[in-house]
Amino acid sequence: MNRLKKLFIYLRLEIKNHMENNTDSSSGLQRYDFQQIVEGKPINLFFLKNKSGSEVAVTNFGAKIAALILPDCNGNPTDIVLGKNNISEYQNQQEPYFGAICGRTANRIANGNFLLDGKEYQLPVNNGPNCLHGGIKGFNAVVWDAKQIDAQTLELQYLSPDGEEGYPGNLSVKVTYTLTDENELRIIYSAQTDQPTIINLTNHSYFNLSGEGNPTINDNILEINADYYLPTDDVAIPLGLPEPVEDTPFDFRKPYPIGDRIDTEHTQLIFGNGYDHTYIINRKEDGLQFCARAFSPKTGIQMEVFTTEPGVQLYTGNYLDGSFIAKNGHRYPKRSAFCLETQHFPDSINHSDYPTVILKPEDTFKSETVFKFNVKTNFNL
Repeated sequence: MNRLKKLFIYLRLEIKNHMENNTDSSSGLQRYDFQQIVEGKPINLFFLKNKSGSEVAVTNFGAKIAALILPDCNGNPTDIVLGKNNISEYQNQQEPYFGAICGRTANRIANGNFLLDGKEYQLPVNNGPNCLHGGIKGFNAVVWDAKQIDAQTLELQYLSPDGEEGYPGNLSVKVTYTLTDENELRIIYSAQTDQPTIINLTNHSYFNLSGEGNPTINDNILEINADYYLPTDDVAIPLGLPEPVEDTPFDFRKPYPIGDRIDTEHTQLIFGNGYDHTYIINRKEDGLQFCARAFSPKTGIQMEVFTTEPGVQLYTGNYLDGSFIAKNGHRYPKRSAFCLETQHFPDSINHSDYPTVILKPEDTFKSETVFKFNVKTNFNL
């Protein structure tokens, strides 16, 4: 009798765990594929859902958006972000930034070197001669403390200790993801430090509005609210002064298919192997500003981006190569996704005329970006 009772209790617990670890998720991702203890901290997968049937899956490993499901023009659920199947795949080094929060400083710092209050700091060099997205182990590769506030809100926190990746100061960071009933994904960032440091946070989701696994974004149509962009050298460090987009392949002030001019014989496109440049957002006032709009003629899904940040990095998946199997058995070839990374400018700490990335103990870093989605029957070119 005792054995039967134990077996009954065991089966009941297994059923309970199975129900908790599996959700009615249209992404196909399962919580148990993400549950693991790393460096003494639990990793999990969290789901945000709204009344429109949209869904966002987020893992607290790197604060990564693992799936973003929206109904297309025919009502079919469509996952529009690239990603991986489980936590083991996310922990390897093949495209480590899918959906991640990048920091302490997103984008590049020339030679990983900067001066702050007269003291020189050396960061790890992990991208040619430069430091990229925070260093060898940036915020994309740490375990964040996660708290699901409600069915549509997830709060993530991380304490970056003084000296981590060479940065000064204990930096306390909070990122909140909210999926609204209006089909907006709101990302709110805040941070505080106990000594002067530098910070530049972004989300690095790879979008294909025709659906992840679709082999190209060349037909996705893009509009960017920017009269100027930052040309770079051949290792993606800004040369200095902005240049006008007018009469260049960088002009997206009117909508263009992404692939129309991407292979133009232009020095900057050759350096980047495509688009990998910061646009300076036309800003009329403080607060959220319209940044960009994108559209897929295949699915009818439109994405609008609003941000408090001064710039946005357009990256067109130029170094994706289809070398690994990702979600749903898909491979991601070159230019099968684009990124719109709202942020401060690359290498800002070494350019006194760029918006500052310095954070002092008496201040609080605050930033917000909104991705708003809807379905359109056409996009006026």
